[in-house]
Amino acid sequence: MRRSMKLAAVVLSGSLGIASLAACGAKSTDNSASTGSSGGSSLKVGMAYDIGGRGDQSFNDSAAKGLDDAKTQLGVSVTEAEAKTGEAEADKETRLKTLVSNGFNPVIAVGFVYQPAVEKVAKDNPNVKFAIIDSSSNTQPSNVTSLTFSEQEGSYLAGVAAALKSKAKHVGFIGGVQSELIKKFEAGYKAGVASVDPKIQVETTYLSTPPDFSGFNDPGKGKEAAQGQLDKGADVIYTAAGSSGSGAIEAIAQAGKWAIGVDADQAKQPALSKYKDHILTSMVKNVNVAVLEYIKAAKDGNPLTGIKNFDLKGNGVSLATTGGFIDDIKGKLDDATKAITSGATKVPTAPQS
Repeated sequence: MRRSMKLAAVVLSGSLGIASLAACGAKSTDNSASTGSSGGSSLKVGMAYDIGGRGDQSFNDSAAKGLDDAKTQLGVSVTEAEAKTGEAEADKETRLKTLVSNGFNPVIAVGFVYQPAVEKVAKDNPNVKFAIIDSSSNTQPSNVTSLTFSEQEGSYLAGVAAALKSKAKHVGFIGGVQSELIKKFEAGYKAGVASVDPKIQVETTYLSTPPDFSGFNDPGKGKEAAQGQLDKGADVIYTAAGSSGSGAIEAIAQAGKWAIGVDADQAKQPALSKYKDHILTSMVKNVNVAVLEYIKAAKDGNPLTGIKNFDLKGNGVSLATTGGFIDDIKGKLDDATKAITSGATKVPTAPQS
């Protein structure tokens, strides 16, 4: 269910411009920060979520976990802001500017949709550090750090698992938005399937196309897409669609087939617990690790710069083992992992024709 945009100030010292936060249509609350072993910190971190926000059971929640870990372990102050479906580019810029004007530095933008806004606001605020997750640009200012992932590598392993578990020799892929980023998931998944059996049929469905990003936040569309693939005979379906994936997982579980989750270990998500017996695995994208590492570096006075990529070898991506459903194919998955990390297997980043 779509929530209104919120800007919850988890830690506010005195008056931190609540009026300006409210002017952005935000809802703010005051709480106390947990203090880590360092005895506290003056670092104030702002996070701007992608569509779906905290509670999407996927990408945003993984970023939120990193923010929570930084608050608990490092004693930093944090605040959060959430995007709205169909919002204008100016809304993203305003959200980032509000975080800056209220003293948050660094500011972390979750998702490639923020790239233009981050570049503009960072250029206007050279003394503020910004990070953007899942995007990079040759034109971004030096005070912007890109936190990227080798999604294609984790998705390759998901494809291997799908191919080995499919009884129908027919699997599916559902992408939220047909973007270059999500095509990396598709490319890796299809390559992994083909490495096991190139004759296996792979259904592909995208829920929306830019500039429409609703495909990341429409469980109804996800459910409909999954049902369409199930009707065609797919018995293992991988979804890379943010909160839309919850709808897909529901349809797949109701059909008694296998779903493959994304970003977080979705079998452990409370909102999806009733479907956990049909979640084969999840391609875990450790956004929380990247967020925590970035904040820690900033707190230590040695901020990350440029592009920091988190790959399979560095535990940036992995396959979840919750439920034990892929235990019987562990050997083959380990072999595929070793082939990737050694460089013997080069996973494509664009779907092969």
